[in-house]
Amino acid sequence: MAQATQEFGDWPLKRLMTEVCGSGHKSADDLTRAQATEAFERILAGEPDPTTLGAFWLSNRWKRNTPEELGAYVDVMCDRVEYAEPDVDPVDCGANYDGKGRTAILGVAAGAVAAAAGTPVVVHSGDRVPTQKQDSYKHVLDELGVHTELTPSDSADMVDETGFGFYYQPAFNPAIDDLFDRRDQMGVRTFVNTVETLANPAGASTHLGSFYHLAFAKKVVDTFVESEFHDLDRVLMFQGMEGYDDVRPGYTKVAEWDAGDVEGGASEGDAEAAGSEGASFTDFEIETADYGMDLEEEDLAVDDVAVESAQITEAVLAGERDGAFADAVAVNAALRIYAGEDADSIEEGLDAAREVIDDGSAYEVLEELREF
Repeated sequence: MAQATQEFGDWPLKRLMTEVCGSGHKSADDLTRAQATEAFERILAGEPDPTTLGAFWLSNRWKRNTPEELGAYVDVMCDRVEYAEPDVDPVDCGANYDGKGRTAILGVAAGAVAAAAGTPVVVHSGDRVPTQKQDSYKHVLDELGVHTELTPSDSADMVDETGFGFYYQPAFNPAIDDLFDRRDQMGVRTFVNTVETLANPAGASTHLGSFYHLAFAKKVVDTFVESEFHDLDRVLMFQGMEGYDDVRPGYTKVAEWDAGDVEGGASEGDAEAAGSEGASFTDFEIETADYGMDLEEEDLAVDDVAVESAQITEAVLAGERDGAFADAVAVNAALRIYAGEDADSIEEGLDAAREVIDDGSAYEVLEELREF
């Protein structure tokens, strides 16, 4: 332990739990940025024994992480990410990496539609990540015959050539991928499940994500503000099915944040003015029926998520399927187009989405992806 203290500083995980965060969710203190930074550096270096690491992760879960802590964890991770920025500036879609198990994954189809309408889109995921280890973007793309195990540089080229890009976590974020076995032993989510979705491997200026409760969207915005690495211009989040970046049917909340006039974007200036408590953050309600999505979540259920999502993607993009899934793809594409500020409203984005499905442009993006 003396060698670890000399290398990392004064805060081994056991000491952090004893003196700071391990006393339970009512009495625990939050970590300082320096403490959180050292803790995650130790974790990524493989320094803590499994029992200590599990206890630390669980204590963080009990007390709930602050944006300052998450911002530090994000920055430690980003120092180890291999970034590859395309020439275009895409919308970064950070879906939950542990996937979906009940409803179709619509983001591949929605991303292809948005790309055809002129809004480049990037998605990223691992391969059956803990804790759920269910289907994600990778598995739908695999079923469609699109290459997924790409280098970050190839992923950037994919974006520039097709308007849609997939980044594979083991390739661009190997430090997090190396935690797979330890995360798998935990059995519950940790803060890693949050920060990995915020890696933004293409260096996009816009992040699109999802939340169960609005408080989480605010925390993500404040995490980006606290991050010294990221300098985003815009965040759009909505209530997603199964926590994924497919908008929930019916009544749903949307959260929108713009760096606005804060000098230097999200990384500088007063955090309170720049974050979720400032004028740059708004939230509003939508009824998806108003956007041609008059259905329930059960209408989007599938038995085999990867296989059926791929079949739905192909059919919708080819103009061979209408109804619930076609409407859901169109409105999710509209949200991506709106997030990228290529439409002034969700309605305008929906018009653009339906136009490129009808004229075949969206299916051409899928064909280009298969050829890449």
